[in-house]
This record gives sequence, C-alpha cells and structure tokens, in this order.
Amino acid sequence: MIRLHTGRLDRIVAMGAHCDDIAIGAGGTLLALCRARPGVRVDALVLTGGGSEREREERAALAAFCPDADLRLTVHKLPDGRLPAHWEEAKAAVEELRARTEPDLVLAPRTDDAHQDHRGLAKLIPTAFRDHLVLGYEIVKWDGDLGRLAVYQPLSPEVAEEKVRLLQEHYPSQRHRPWYDREAFLGLARIRGIECHERYAEAFAVTKLTLNLGG
Repeated sequence: MIRLHTGRLDRIVAMGAHCDDIAIGAGGTLLALCRARPGVRVDALVLTGGGSEREREERAALAAFCPDADLRLTVHKLPDGRLPAHWEEAKAAVEELRARTEPDLVLAPRTDDAHQDHRGLAKLIPTAFRDHLVLGYEIVKWDGDLGRLAVYQPLSPEVAEEKVRLLQEHYPSQRHRPWYDREAFLGLARIRGIECHERYAEAFAVTKLTLNLGG
C-alpha cells in the first residue's frame, strides 16, 4: 500500500446532487480534515432540496461534519431525479462555485455512479475544475454499483463512529429507507478499511492525477 500526502489543504470544495450525499460519501474525510485544520474553508454545493426540510437538515449536518471550518453552503432547488434534464442550471451552479474559490481538493460523486443525478453532477466537475485534485466518493444503494476504488482515506474508529452518529442524528427524513442504517455505513467503511490495512476508511475514485515526484 503506497501512501501519498497532499500539501497544505486550505480550501475544500464538496458537492452533492442531494442533501446527505456529501455526508454519506465523504463525511468521515471532512471530519478528519476539519479537525486537523481548524479554520479550513469548505465551499459546499448541493443541487436539490433548496427551501425544504432537506435543506434544513443539510445545513445542520454539514456544520457538524465540518467543525471549526469556514463553511459556505449553497443549496439549489433543482428537481430530485431530473438533473440530466436541467443540465444548464446545474452547470451554471458548478461554474458559479468555481468562480468564487480555488480549492486544494474537490469531493464529488463518481462519474460511474449508477444514479443519474450523481453521475450527471460528476460529469460536470471537470468542465469547471480542470486542474484540481478531484476525489469521487461512493454512496451505497440498491443499484449495486460499488466497485474497485483506488484511493483511500483511513478513518479512526472514533471518526467512523462519529460519522454514523451524525448521519442518524441529522437526517431524520431518510431513516425510513432500508439501506440507511448503521450496519450499511459502518460495514462499507470496514470493508474499505480492510482494503487499505486500516480498521475503517472511505474510498474514492480518481480520474486524473498528476504527480510531482521530483519536486
């Protein structure tokens, strides 16, 4: 297992098609990053759920997942499940975010995610964030689209447990879903941990990575 380290992370972008996507896919990573870098700026963008109960849940949740961070969250009102038909509005939202930040890291959905909203957002990312480290997070669901990923962020048992607790606490609107439970979230983190010789981890896809081995 090869371990690579980034430089100083001062600005992070996190994007999701729906409220709770960011927390499910990268909540542990955000917790670890924000605890290690108090004051880090996190620009978060969610494309659906604006003005609803889901936005209220998202604001409280991301505040908890990004402790002591300079969190700037925007939640739009695009229709859930219909993002491919609203390409222009989604692209404008991503480009607006890009215009106001120069991130060191971008957290976003995977381009091969089976959900059309997740996949649509993922395909927009490189049109705006062309020269950035983009990590595509995974979301467990009935589609069965989990695969072999190449990038891992180890999570301490404390962080893994905190992620699960915050997911259960801050998204009551999702508790009725059969896949939305402690076993699913912690189980996937345990499997990804095994794959990188850690107890728990979050895994990510990367489509392009430039190294500076001689720098």
